[in-house]
Amino acid sequence: MKAVTYQGFMDVKVKEMPNPVIKQKDDIIVRVTHTSICGSDRHFYHGMVPSMGKDYIVGHEAVGIVEEIGSGVHKVKKGDKVAIPYNIACGECINCQNQLESQCIISNPEGEIGACYGCSRLFGDYSGSQAEYVRVPFANFGTFKVPKNNSVSDEELLLLTDALSSAYWGINQADVKKGDTVIILGCGPIGLLTQKLAWFRGAKRVIAIDHVPYRLEHSKKWNKTEVFNFNQHKDLEQHIKEITKGGADVVIDCVGMSGKMSPKEMVETALRLQGGALGAIELASQLVRSGGVIQLIGIYGLRYNQFPLGDLFARNITLKMGLASVIHIMPFLYELIQSKQISINDVITHTLPLDKAEHAYRIFNGHKEKCLKIILKP
Repeated sequence: MKAVTYQGFMDVKVKEMPNPVIKQKDDIIVRVTHTSICGSDRHFYHGMVPSMGKDYIVGHEAVGIVEEIGSGVHKVKKGDKVAIPYNIACGECINCQNQLESQCIISNPEGEIGACYGCSRLFGDYSGSQAEYVRVPFANFGTFKVPKNNSVSDEELLLLTDALSSAYWGINQADVKKGDTVIILGCGPIGLLTQKLAWFRGAKRVIAIDHVPYRLEHSKKWNKTEVFNFNQHKDLEQHIKEITKGGADVVIDCVGMSGKMSPKEMVETALRLQGGALGAIELASQLVRSGGVIQLIGIYGLRYNQFPLGDLFARNITLKMGLASVIHIMPFLYELIQSKQISINDVITHTLPLDKAEHAYRIFNGHKEKCLKIILKP
């Protein structure tokens, strides 16, 4: 089969790789019809996942058709359409039973974090979904079977597998309420979807901060946000405090560790395996009101020194974070899209064949062609 493979720093290639096979009785094999590039894929693309080996198949978002099933699979059958969430989870351990499937204690032998597709041995060593076929373990729990009366597009289903679900998980974790002022750091796909969901939860004011002009324009046009380019404001923190009368009720970081680092800084950080990009967290700490909430959706994976703990402590700030648990959220969000209570298609800007993955990663990483979300079709 054809698959997108990691080759080194800022280097992916589409190669012929062995087809996946059934390994456990609750496995299925899915023929991928739609997959996509996630912002967190940039972390390995920038060489910041040291356990990522050459020729590793990447990607963790997919929609497809069930081709084979193990003897213990009862949730789906051959020919069913499924959406595959990025979480790989057993459904039976204590964490899975408490809607914490991102921290499943069975699916990852490494044991320090939950499992997901295409993210190296540290995340369970499961091949990724940017491929013609993918093996899905724990299929009775970790698949979303698309209903027969479905009217949701495959592209929207694909956003369910991570981007939209992670955005909603973050909004829910932050407990965004009616009347809240919410600041979203980052206007990539998850940031844009988080903005939509903040309005859905009843926020009275949604402010978006980024440094890429076309992403800010998109946010203002499609999500009706107040937008600020932090490169163009000398004292943005003070300005936000003034216009919000003390800061936001909730600040949600949809940036994560790569943030705005240059390739040189990325290499240096990967070599140090410490430090990282604290810019978004520091900014959030200055934008939130006393007693407010900072929620991290963006992925952090390194060790951080000089963390602004004292400032957060002094002002009774609640800090929440972690890998989004999305499997249990998908049915609710599916109904939200099906009933047209939320529109999400605007974040998809490019649809390309899988063969064009190298080009897709370049334009996504370089903010070219007003790129937001790229769909890849095997």
